[in-house]
Amino acid sequence: MKDGSTPGDGRSPATNPSPVAEALPVIRRPFDPTDEEKRKLGRAAGEAAAAGSPGSVQRTSQDGGSKGVKGRTRAPSDGRTGRQGRQRPPATRPTDALPTTPQTLPPSSRSNAAARSMLRRLVQGEAPPTQAMSIVERLAGSPYANPMIQAGGPDASARKALDFALNLAETMFRYGAGALEVETSIIAVTATFGLDNIEVDITNQSVVLNYSAEGQTPTTVLRVVRSWTNNYAGLTAIHRLVSDIADGGVSRTEAAQRLDEITHRPKPFPRWMVTAAFGIFSAAIVAFVGGTLLGSLVGFVSCILVDLVSRRLGEWRVPEFFSVATSSALVTLIAMLFWWLQVPIAPAFVVVGGILLLLPTGRLVSATQDAINGFPVTAAGRFLSAVLVFAALVAGIAVALVAGSALGIPPLEVLESSGSQYPWPVVAVLIFVAVAMICIAEQTDVKLVIPTSLVAVAGYLLLIGATSAGVGYRLAPALAAVVIGALSRVVALRLGAPQLVVAVPAVLFLYPGLTIFRSMYMLTLDADVVNDGALGLFNALTVVLAIAAGVVLGDNLARPFTRKLGSTERQRNRRR
Repeated sequence: MKDGSTPGDGRSPATNPSPVAEALPVIRRPFDPTDEEKRKLGRAAGEAAAAGSPGSVQRTSQDGGSKGVKGRTRAPSDGRTGRQGRQRPPATRPTDALPTTPQTLPPSSRSNAAARSMLRRLVQGEAPPTQAMSIVERLAGSPYANPMIQAGGPDASARKALDFALNLAETMFRYGAGALEVETSIIAVTATFGLDNIEVDITNQSVVLNYSAEGQTPTTVLRVVRSWTNNYAGLTAIHRLVSDIADGGVSRTEAAQRLDEITHRPKPFPRWMVTAAFGIFSAAIVAFVGGTLLGSLVGFVSCILVDLVSRRLGEWRVPEFFSVATSSALVTLIAMLFWWLQVPIAPAFVVVGGILLLLPTGRLVSATQDAINGFPVTAAGRFLSAVLVFAALVAGIAVALVAGSALGIPPLEVLESSGSQYPWPVVAVLIFVAVAMICIAEQTDVKLVIPTSLVAVAGYLLLIGATSAGVGYRLAPALAAVVIGALSRVVALRLGAPQLVVAVPAVLFLYPGLTIFRSMYMLTLDADVVNDGALGLFNALTVVLAIAAGVVLGDNLARPFTRKLGSTERQRNRRR
C-alpha cells in the first residue's frame, strides 16, 4: 500500500511510517501530549466507557488503548437524559493547552450585538419599501378594524369571493363612496372569507383585484363603473353588510343575496317627493341668503322646472356637462325674466337657490378625501369631473346673462346684499329644512334625515359665532366644515352609516353660490370690473376647496375618539 502499512497488522500509518515520512523531521508543539500521555489517555477513556456501559463490547488495539463499540444499551434511569446511545467520555485537556473561548458572551459583546442590530434596522428599515401593507394596517382607523377571519382558510372557490368583492366595490362607487372606504370594505370582506393575499388597485372608475396565493396561479379581475346614481340609503345598507361580514356571521352566499337585495331595493323616497324637495330646498336657501317670501316662491317654481328638465335630458342620455349648463342657464333666465317684469325680487338670490343644487358637493368632498388618503389617480379623476361640472355651471350662467342682455333685460342688482332678513333662530330652522330636503334628494336613509339636519345646524351656529368674532369669510366656512365633518363621523358610526352620507348634505349650505353668480355677472356684462369678477371666482373656488378639506379634516380629527363606536355598533348588530 502507499502508506507502507501491512494489511491486517492493526497498525495505523502513524505507527508504520513510509520512507518519505521517515525522512521528514517530526515537528512537535510544546503543548502537544507525548506518545506515552496519548496511550494513558486512551486507556483511561476505554475504562470510563466500560464502566459507563456494562453491555458494550470492548475491542483492544495493539497500542494498549481501548475503543467502545456501540451496542444495545438502556437509557439511564435517573431521568436526566432521554436519549439512547453512546456516552461521550469526559474530555481531558492537557495542562499546557491554550485557554478555550467561553460559550456565553460577556455583557459587552451582547450590547455590541444589540447596537449593531439597531443600526442595521435604522439603515435598512424594517421592511422593503414595496412590501404590501398588512391587513391590520390597512383597516386601522376604519369601522371594519379587527375582522373575524375564517379559521378554515380560503374559500373553496376563491373566484366567487373575488366576484362578490368586485360587485360590492362597483355598487359602492355607483352610490358615491370614496376610494378609501371602497378599499377598506374590499379588504375586510376578502380577509373574512380567507383570502389574505389580496392587492387592490382603485382608479376613478375601475377596481382591480389580484389574488396570488402561495403555490397557486395568480388571479386578476377588473371591474369598470360606468354609471352613478343618488342612493345614500343603499350606501348605508352596504356599510352595514360589510360590518356584518367582518363580524364573521355572514357567509359568502348570504352576503351575495343581501347585496343583490340592496341593489334591487326601491329607493326610500319616490320621484315626486324628490322633485318637491328640490323646490323646498331652493325656497329655504333663498330666504337664508336674504331673499323675500316672493323670491322664495320664485325659487321654488324655478327649481321644480329645472329638475323636470334635467330628468328629461337624462332620459335622452345628454352628457352631464350640457345638462348642468342647461339647468343653470334656465334658472338664471327665469330669475332675469321676473326681474324684467318688475316683480319685487332679488334675482341673484333666486339664482343661488338653484345653482347650489347643481354644485358637485359630494364629488368635491370625495376627491379631497381621496387626495389626502393617498389615492392621487382617483382624486385627479374626480377633481377633473367636479371642475367640468363647475365649468358647466359657470358657462350656463354666462350664456343666460348674455341672452338676457340681448333681449333687453335691464342690468341686475348683484353687488348689494344686506344678509338674511330673519333672526338667527329662524335662519337655523331654514337650514334644518334645507338640509332635510337635500337628504331626500340624495335618497338618504329615513332615520338619518333629522340627525344630518341637526349636524348642519351645529355647523351654522359655529359659522355665525366665528363671523361675529371677526374671522374672515374664507376661514369661517372652513371652521364650520371641520365641526360638521367631526360630528358627521360620530353620528354616522352610531347609526351604522359612512361619514360621507351625513357630511355631504350637511355642508351644502356653506358653499358660496352668491359669490359665484356675482363673479360671473362681472366677467360677462360689466367690463369695468372684469378683474374683480375673476378675483371673486377664484375666491369662490378657494372657499369650495377649503370647505371640502375641512370636512376631511374633521373626519380625521374625530377618528381617535370614535374607535370604539364602530366595534360597538357591529356587536349590537350581531346580537340582533
